[in-house]
Amino acid sequence: MNFRVVIAASDPEFPDYSNEKQILESISASLEARICNTVSEVVAFCKDAHAIITNHSPFTKEVIDQLEQCKVIVRYGIGYDNVDIAAAAVRNIPVVNIPDYGIQEVADHTFTLLLSTVRKIPTMDRNVRKGDWQIDALRPIVGLHNKVLGLAGFGNISREVANRAKGFNLQLIAYDPYVPDEVFQQMGVRKVDFNTLLSESDFISSHLPLNKATEHIFNREAFERMKRTAFLVNTSRGGVVHTSDLVWALENRVIAGVGLDVYEEEPLPVDHPLLALEQCVLSGHAAWYSEDSIVRLQQYAALEVKRVLSGERPKHVVNGV
Repeated sequence: MNFRVVIAASDPEFPDYSNEKQILESISASLEARICNTVSEVVAFCKDAHAIITNHSPFTKEVIDQLEQCKVIVRYGIGYDNVDIAAAAVRNIPVVNIPDYGIQEVADHTFTLLLSTVRKIPTMDRNVRKGDWQIDALRPIVGLHNKVLGLAGFGNISREVANRAKGFNLQLIAYDPYVPDEVFQQMGVRKVDFNTLLSESDFISSHLPLNKATEHIFNREAFERMKRTAFLVNTSRGGVVHTSDLVWALENRVIAGVGLDVYEEEPLPVDHPLLALEQCVLSGHAAWYSEDSIVRLQQYAALEVKRVLSGERPKHVVNGV
């Protein structure tokens, strides 16, 4: 049987799809790619596909109900909030993500943001370029040694961040009600509830999925529980942080600073208030990226399609099908 596999992407994320083609050729599958940003565009392109790979295109119930022969939807990357996984489950379509392609890259980027934010590296860089070598404009800068790093979420990426933090002699606490106690013990990390994480941490790094329980978990109430000297880093999902509450917390010095790679609105508007705040270090949803991780992401996505179309079970099903 000749399978039709499609890549419905919201933007041209990769230079080409040769990595996917090489894998899918072994099962005689054709591969087509198209930019799809609306429900009608997705339906028109994907309606008769046997397998679909996507990034941020909308796979709503309306879309999924019109898929005539789809056997799997694969989401490039970890998050899958653009896919109605319940609707897919009703249609017996497994939804699959790729959680293991960029673990090291995101952990590296997380710690880079933490160091850059706490040490105020971007401000130093701008000042030196202007000929300003004075320390006074940078005060205060705190040391990291023996401070408390709180990890919100304790999955694979968070554990890699913990490994890096040990080299800086940081004390480690973490909040994750879904991870067994023995995992925390094995990692030498103290398990705490969310409010304790907020109140005890000098630095907080978010590694939470975005769902109803975590949406806007970092809000005004949370910021008020944090130390006024505390820093927040978010490389997980933009929606776990209430953006306007964060702006309020920074403008009123409720917390000391923030390092962000993800946002509720992407890209940020050019007049967004975060862009005017000196205590923000910002990157553009790039924590996942390296040339190596791109190859892994494309290959792993294609391999999941190959498994399903070959009658095997995919590795990372997120909707229980």
